[in-house]
Amino acid sequence: MAKLLFNVLKLSPIVVAATLFVSNGAFAAEEKVTSVDELAQVTSVSQLSDVQPSDWAFQSVQSLVERYGCIAGYPDGTFKGNRALTRYEFAAGLNACLERITQLIAAGTTVPEADTEAIDRLSEEFNDELIGIVDRINGLDARAAKIEANQFSTTAKLKGEALFAVSDSFGGQDGKDTNTVFTNRVRLGISSSFNGKDNLSLRLQARNTPSIKDGDTNMTRLGFDGVTTGGNNVEMDKLSYSFKPSDKLSVKVDAVGAAMEDNVNNYNPVFASSGGGAISRYGRFNPIYRVAGGQSAVTVNYGKSNSALRLNAGYVASNASDTTKGGIFEGDETFFGQVDLKPTKKLNVGVAYARANRSGGTGLLGSTGSSFANDPFGKQATTANVYSLLANYQLNKKTTLAGWYGFVDADQKNSTNSADINYWAASLGVKDFGAKGNTLGLIFGQPPKVTNNSLATREDNGTSYHLEGLYKMRVNDRIDVTPGLLVIFNPEHNEANDTVYVGTIRTTFKF
Repeated sequence: MAKLLFNVLKLSPIVVAATLFVSNGAFAAEEKVTSVDELAQVTSVSQLSDVQPSDWAFQSVQSLVERYGCIAGYPDGTFKGNRALTRYEFAAGLNACLERITQLIAAGTTVPEADTEAIDRLSEEFNDELIGIVDRINGLDARAAKIEANQFSTTAKLKGEALFAVSDSFGGQDGKDTNTVFTNRVRLGISSSFNGKDNLSLRLQARNTPSIKDGDTNMTRLGFDGVTTGGNNVEMDKLSYSFKPSDKLSVKVDAVGAAMEDNVNNYNPVFASSGGGAISRYGRFNPIYRVAGGQSAVTVNYGKSNSALRLNAGYVASNASDTTKGGIFEGDETFFGQVDLKPTKKLNVGVAYARANRSGGTGLLGSTGSSFANDPFGKQATTANVYSLLANYQLNKKTTLAGWYGFVDADQKNSTNSADINYWAASLGVKDFGAKGNTLGLIFGQPPKVTNNSLATREDNGTSYHLEGLYKMRVNDRIDVTPGLLVIFNPEHNEANDTVYVGTIRTTFKF
């Protein structure tokens, strides 16, 4: 074989050029079915930026381009002539040139005899590979046709997640253990795009995971809890549409299930997901995003996600579809803004602000922290300014540090009563810990606490601490198993309350 190629290479420069051709063109011939790279025909060697007159094969490439026009380049204007090639790739390139020469002969164009002899000898040598390529392409065509015939939709994608958990709590105010529970949550999401720059998303959900509230505190709640109407009945919990008026500007409209943590950088990427992140409600992300959560929202982002500066703004209506509770503009609402800074590739820093109006005063911080922090004035109409600093730092490709601090200035409407609320947390996430795909997580912080209140009886006098450890184990690409332990010291910021322990084993299936 080597001797034959050596003899053929002496016959004509076309073979040298053909060898270079298959280092990119034939590769595309094998992969064209999957559209990995779209190649563009070139008419002049000058169109290939990485082919220079000083290159040893320049004249061969130039000859093949100008005489036979069977050279293709990549969209970036390169030839990539130094790529390694297989016999299949060589055969595919040879076949392309052979077909071109056949066309020229049929059209009456004179082809040098040395070229035709070289092509004939190579064609005979690579006959088996040429047949093999045809068989492989036919096989790919059949597989592609089968996928198209059985796909969910030509324009929409369907994704699903099923979560099962065994959970229990120990200790607490009464010193009695609760009953162990087995719960589940199932989600189906459908997304579609109309022009490639927009996205219409809908999510259905059924779940029966009650809140673990040992001693009636929200601090022990799991990050995936919640019960749909009637138990496991199916409901639409998200409906949104996003589009990009320009490369830097994006707009998202949430009609149902507005979640600001999904619309902006939440600075806790390892733990933000309820199905694969932190096991606790507080450990998932900064409570300011729960302040800015509700039924409907409009979010505008300016700047690319990896740019040095990004601006985010949103408006959230908690009762947008309820005329008895004010609708879009007269009911509970939140104005949200966030500035993202990226000083280095590893460091992200953010400043966030939320202005919240609550008619009933409850649920101010999304059921995180103490009862007083969520309702500082006893179910009275409340306004609050929430300020927060956020950051995450990539120690290396596998280890991420993240954290946040928040301050809330709350005021009772039509009153002089005011309250100050503080919270903070830090997290450490280590990917591929122990085995590829596994994740070790540690989270420590102080849940929202009322540090000062005009109503002294609704002020937290002690300090609670949140400690969480988890280890997500990758069974395969579709299944994760996450055992985790949540420890709350001095629940409800009351040093008289016993420490509470919440353990869970969460299994997540993705399809």
